[in-house]
Amino acid sequence: MDKEFRQPEASRDFAELLDTTSYTPLPDDWFIGITDVIDSTSAIAHGHYKDVNFAGASAIAALGNAFGNFEFPFVFRGDGAAFAFDPDAKEIATGVLRRVAGYARDQLRLNLRIGLVAVKDIRAAGSDVKVARYAASETAAYAMFAGGGLTWVDREIKAGHHVLLPCEEYAAPDLKGLTCEWAPIPSQRGDILSLLVEPRDHTKPEVFALLAGRLLTALGVNDGSSRPVPDDVLISKDAADYLGGKGWADVVLNSDYRRYDDVLRLTLDCTPEQVDIVEAFLTSANQRGEVYFGLHRQSHALMTCLVPSGARGAHLHFLDGMSGGYTAAASLLEAQKHLGPDWEQGAL
Repeated sequence: MDKEFRQPEASRDFAELLDTTSYTPLPDDWFIGITDVIDSTSAIAHGHYKDVNFAGASAIAALGNAFGNFEFPFVFRGDGAAFAFDPDAKEIATGVLRRVAGYARDQLRLNLRIGLVAVKDIRAAGSDVKVARYAASETAAYAMFAGGGLTWVDREIKAGHHVLLPCEEYAAPDLKGLTCEWAPIPSQRGDILSLLVEPRDHTKPEVFALLAGRLLTALGVNDGSSRPVPDDVLISKDAADYLGGKGWADVVLNSDYRRYDDVLRLTLDCTPEQVDIVEAFLTSANQRGEVYFGLHRQSHALMTCLVPSGARGAHLHFLDGMSGGYTAAASLLEAQKHLGPDWEQGAL
């Protein structure tokens, strides 16, 4: 990683990170990468939800194994990922990402779209990329992104710009440590909620931070009551050894059920009443012109795990909903953007 750039100190307070004015800008010469499974909705409908999440996390695993560490900023997004790295890593990263797309094509039968854009080009287009870090535990920290740059890059790549083609001949990427072996996690409270909330371009950071803070309180995020990974799961000694001698309690702590990457992303275990209240709250915020949002209810959550071979104690656990999750929520959010006042959440 770039010796001139120091990642910001990780905060233990997720609500604090909703104020994006404190984020640190990435250097101009860094690169942003975005991946997503094309037509993931269809793949999920055909029962391939685990493969979609595995493909979504594959770029993170392959890049970290190639770099020899997982210190670069990244975020899991369900059917894809976003990440950043310095210019010295571009050649390695490009080869790795092309192999990852080839792996998704040949082994998972999924079309994984991958693109790279320089931060300076994002800024030239009027957006920015800033980062912060959330310390989920003493051993696990997750990157957060702000500035609108990821949203802009995602739109550009889906329009066919800055895209990397998969390798023509199959060459396996190093996905060591990436696993999706845990069974789907059932809701204990009624609904596993997948929720995306995106501030509109003109919404001031302090306004969104206040709105998101109220949202987290209503959903029981601040007191931990809606955490989707239950505390009372027994695991075998082999599983504990795989996690570097850590038990299930560390899996609970190291799960990324809350994150921010230009969009607030939540995977939560909620009561139906909580979901109804929050949907009404966000509908009002949308009608005031403050946010776009999409939500999806399902019975189970999925967990895809990354256990770095050189630092097993720093294992990471990526959460999504089982029956569509972030993919379904994102479809509703995008429809809301395009339909304007004619949208109706849940009826699309």
